[in-house]
Amino acid sequence: MDEKLIRYETILGTKRISNFCWTLILFIGGLGFLFSGLSSYFNINLLPFTNSNELLFIPQGIIMSFYGSAALTMSFFIFLTIIWDVGGGYNEFNKVEKLVKIVRKGFPGKNRTIFLVYPFNNVRSIKLSLNDGLNPKRIILLCTKDQREIPLNQIEQPLALTEIEEKAFELASFLEVKLEGL
Repeated sequence: MDEKLIRYETILGTKRISNFCWTLILFIGGLGFLFSGLSSYFNINLLPFTNSNELLFIPQGIIMSFYGSAALTMSFFIFLTIIWDVGGGYNEFNKVEKLVKIVRKGFPGKNRTIFLVYPFNNVRSIKLSLNDGLNPKRIILLCTKDQREIPLNQIEQPLALTEIEEKAFELASFLEVKLEGL
């Protein structure tokens, strides 16, 4: 199809390298803590590179086992969100049908797929939300006439200021609406 009539943007969900890294770090660390706690309980060394059976089970072993279990649970949760690709989807801006389609995947269940459709005449503007500081956020929002603000870009490391401004300007030009927030 003609790219001048349909604009399609793929949104990356939880299948990011950073999530794979955090899953691996939490899994390895959690196993280490859990094995240290179990070593103190059974008085045998389950970790070959340390001597953790000298730990007292109460209180150190219990705490180590708890932290290990918590880290393993968190790594399992992040791993599941990666498999389910939570947050992944696409944005489609179609001049032929005069529709904006926003599709995202959620957690498994009855309402796993989030599917939003707005006609062009219901779109009020494109808004650029910029928050700098310790945790910078640079978000492009689709503003509708019924006062909804729907985020359009993926959550990741913030894009460069010129890059996100250019992207927001191109989208506002494509939809033929005004650009807010600059």
